[in-house]
Amino acid sequence: MKPTLLPLLLVLAGCDPTPPPQPETERQPNPVFETQIQAVEKARAVEGQLQEAAKAQRRQIEAAEQP
Repeated sequence: MKPTLLPLLLVLAGCDPTPPPQPETERQPNPVFETQIQAVEKARAVEGQLQEAAKAQRRQIEAAEQP
């Protein structure tokens, strides 16, 4: 038991639990998904415009309801 314990401890002590740092790389555009990404970004922009229009419409309705 003792002859195998020492090599086992040395092997475990040599292991580093943290992985080596990965170099940061710039995201390469993937042509397959790029059109979908652009569509989602457009939809987000349109959603913001629709929310602003809905707020303006609510304000107009509230202003018309008050005497």
